[in-house]
Amino acid sequence: MITLAAEKCIGCVKCVKACPFGVIVMKGKKAVIGDGCTLCGACEQICPVSAITIERAMKDIDLTQYSGVWVVAETEGSQRVKNFTFELLGKGRELTDILGQSVSCILLGNDVAKFADTLIHHGADSVFIGESEALSRYRAEAFAPVITGLISRYKPCIVLFGATHAGRDLAPRVAASLELGLTADCTGLSILDGLLLQTRPAFGGNIMADIICPYTRPQMATVRPNVMKKMEPDAKRAGEKITVPVKIDASSFRIVLKEILDSPQTGKVKIDEADIIVSGGRGVCTNGGFALLEELAGVLGGVVGCSRVAVDLGCRPKSVQVGQSGTTVSPKLYVAVGISGSIQHQVGMKSSDTIVAINNDPAAPIFQVADFGIIGDYRAIIPALVVEVKKNRGG
Repeated sequence: MITLAAEKCIGCVKCVKACPFGVIVMKGKKAVIGDGCTLCGACEQICPVSAITIERAMKDIDLTQYSGVWVVAETEGSQRVKNFTFELLGKGRELTDILGQSVSCILLGNDVAKFADTLIHHGADSVFIGESEALSRYRAEAFAPVITGLISRYKPCIVLFGATHAGRDLAPRVAASLELGLTADCTGLSILDGLLLQTRPAFGGNIMADIICPYTRPQMATVRPNVMKKMEPDAKRAGEKITVPVKIDASSFRIVLKEILDSPQTGKVKIDEADIIVSGGRGVCTNGGFALLEELAGVLGGVVGCSRVAVDLGCRPKSVQVGQSGTTVSPKLYVAVGISGSIQHQVGMKSSDTIVAINNDPAAPIFQVADFGIIGDYRAIIPALVVEVKKNRGG
């Protein structure tokens, strides 16, 4: 329930500008909230005199009102849908097949409606499309109220975000506004007795924790990219496209976006999208070891990654770190060179199709998850591999 105390309202118009659905209007010198309010919370947060309050009944709620799995899509502007969105749709399809419910996708941006069919082909039954110039770049002040409002209105049972820079910022804001729990950085999702079982690393990655939210809805989680398998697209799938009327006044934003700087990235392909990755650890940080890895990656047509220790030692940039505190990858081939293979690193690469480990320590944990292991000095092994690859490729 939302309440506006007219005696407190000072007529500043900030709530009118902040409402993403345009349901607050001025009558005289007082704000009035229309019937279309979705309880998104944008007006409550921006009101300077606390004239607006929202009360959410979190006790004894009727859980049967909530149905469906929602996936919050991410795009690169109007260029493409990010790959992990399709992974979440595939997992959502799997979950709803068990629950007997539907999969929906929230698609926000500018000039993004053209992606709706692609999302439907990858598993969505319906797509909520919200377009605005203010949504062309990710801004929490624009995205969070729209998503919060949609959740309040349609009551999904499960909402999934990507554990990306944007998702890790957006999901907690939505959860806080709705007074819900949130499980971050999940690496596994399943259904247990009708509840979403959310699996994530805990205690520094030394154990895997299973988390449930039995008392509130929706159940919300951020999911690491490259840990779920996307379903094969079906061009014959049909779905519903729902236009969300978005009205965002950018002048209401309290944060001014000046410039967006991309992280430095080694190679032409981003590490989380590469089919082949050659990674190095502590053992490669001396004697020009990464130069050898660059050569092997070059002949394989891949990119070079690294473990956390290589970043800590200043050998490689954080942007190519693989692991729990770095990037989760799922390439067709992952070559781990001089990497011991702690659980924190394994979390970020164990879903790779084929893993090759090269290490001079036969007891290194990396061999436990590797499909192929080579025990020896990488300085002799890598040049030999380069020669063989060139020979087989006629180089």
